[in-house]
Amino acid sequence: MIGAFEILARDTTTSARLGRLHTAHGVVETPIFMPVGTQATVKCMAPHELRELKAQIILANTYHLVIRPGTEVIAKAGGLHKFMGWDGPILTDSGGYQVFSLAKLRKISKEGVEFQSHVDGATLFLGPRESVAAQVALGSDVVMAFDECPHWPCDREYACSSLELTLQWAARCREQKMSDGQLLFGIVQGSVYPDLREHGARELAAIGFDGYAIGGVSVGEPPAEMVRQVEMAAPFLPQDRPRYLMGVGTPPQILEMIARGVDMFDCVLPTRVARNGTIFTARGTYSIKNAQYREDFGPLEEGCECYACRHFTRAYIRHLCRTNEILGLRLMTWHNLHLYLSTLRRAREAIAAGAFEEFRREFTAEYTEGIGVDESI
Repeated sequence: MIGAFEILARDTTTSARLGRLHTAHGVVETPIFMPVGTQATVKCMAPHELRELKAQIILANTYHLVIRPGTEVIAKAGGLHKFMGWDGPILTDSGGYQVFSLAKLRKISKEGVEFQSHVDGATLFLGPRESVAAQVALGSDVVMAFDECPHWPCDREYACSSLELTLQWAARCREQKMSDGQLLFGIVQGSVYPDLREHGARELAAIGFDGYAIGGVSVGEPPAEMVRQVEMAAPFLPQDRPRYLMGVGTPPQILEMIARGVDMFDCVLPTRVARNGTIFTARGTYSIKNAQYREDFGPLEEGCECYACRHFTRAYIRHLCRTNEILGLRLMTWHNLHLYLSTLRRAREAIAAGAFEEFRREFTAEYTEGIGVDESI
């Protein structure tokens, strides 16, 4: 049944849970990482390659697709799935965060935001009605409510007014007509203030959504604060709906959030840093540009079964990276996404086996940020 969220198992020592979300384009096993395809493409990856990586659901961004190529073009193509050649589930961000982070000029009102495009300066307007309408035209499986994302740090007065605006917009999003099979997720805001986070979560639950996201995190706050904001909101969200943490994070951070009851994640990190030569492994990250890998004929990560590691060496990929060859970007992206997706698969297996906390502790103990990055290039 589309929209159903089944909880198949719970960890006995944490709040981690094994779930299954039913969408119009397939079932999503949770906890899950969603590769980011902002412009209707996951950078450097073709759809069939994402399938080989066992990606279940990807994310695209309403703001960017409204600007280019325009939702009318995508609608004429038969929707986002056909336009980009991906037949699995798609979640579309509302565009709210991009309006506040990318727009050159903006004017906020109760109806929405008037802003200038970061591309050509054209004046545009996006609010709850417009955002949902755009996502309906795109035909995504999961539609995100339009929200106001406060900056960090922000004072309590701003956080309070921002939250109330987000709740008003959430109610308007809920009133909008969507296509059959589309799911709507609300977004909890409230910044670093526990009572505001609780209030936001409770109010959204009262409105009633198919799932709930925790927004306003990973916007510059320290990692410990990020965890605290999740702990403020998660206990007040419905147990029978998926929980989505937006824009987070490194593999250990994701495991920490799974332990706190979060089911869905997205982050540009694995694809973005790959294009700068940074490799994710189960032991941490390193730069393939380092001189020590010039004659290293081993894989990017020992024991890894991804396409890049099965067929190519560090020395070769370092060469591609330092000569700006596109294949290098693709292979590094392939590996990093594999690390993220396989880590979440292992997390699901650990929850099913009743061993998640042991898996989380062991993974975190082995993981070191920036291993090898201090070497001369």
